[in-house]
Amino acid sequence: MNLLFCLSYCVIFLVPCIIATETKNTALYDIEGIVYPPDFIPHSKRQSWLAETKVYVRGGYHIGFLKENGSFTISKLKPGSYIVEVVSSNYVYESVRVDINTKGKFRARKINYLQVTQISPLPYPLKLKAIAPARYFYVREQWRLVDLLFNPMVIMMVLPLACIMLLPHVINDPEAKKEVEQFPSFSKYDLPEVSEVITSLFSGTNDKQISRTSKQKKGNKCSSSS
Repeated sequence: MNLLFCLSYCVIFLVPCIIATETKNTALYDIEGIVYPPDFIPHSKRQSWLAETKVYVRGGYHIGFLKENGSFTISKLKPGSYIVEVVSSNYVYESVRVDINTKGKFRARKINYLQVTQISPLPYPLKLKAIAPARYFYVREQWRLVDLLFNPMVIMMVLPLACIMLLPHVINDPEAKKEVEQFPSFSKYDLPEVSEVITSLFSGTNDKQISRTSKQKKGNKCSSSS
């Protein structure tokens, strides 16, 4: 029983005292900087920009507010690595990483998620500027003639036709040129016209009647031409 009493006494009273002494010994530091307003913002909207713009550290665990000159201070930070973000509903700012060592030295650098080992130092205190206005919607695409020309279906129709038209002029071999010129065309075949096929679908006529009428029309055309 005495052993259990001693252990419980150590856990209840001594451990919190040790934690409190450690927190007292660790120094706390402040991150300072200034946020510049965008160049294209009018002077009349500067007060609204100051009110809506905030500085987040650790994703909003520590929040800093801007003063009239755009400066900010985030206090009571332990030594470590922090990501400083400027949050604004109308403008986009670049995030910065600030490293604080145990001796109280600050180092600011850009955040590069693709190349983590690459270090781009920045001056401290921080000087944060707006990159661009915030865009919440995509720009509506407009119709262009180039999109029609580069359509896969158009390319599939135009390229074979261009090859057929240009091959006789490109080929120098006379035998190959004759073979290309003798390429079979659709005019040799007795194909029905599109209007006759559509009328046959609604009227219920047979294919034989369609072929007869098409032959008669062709014969009439030949006799009129002669």
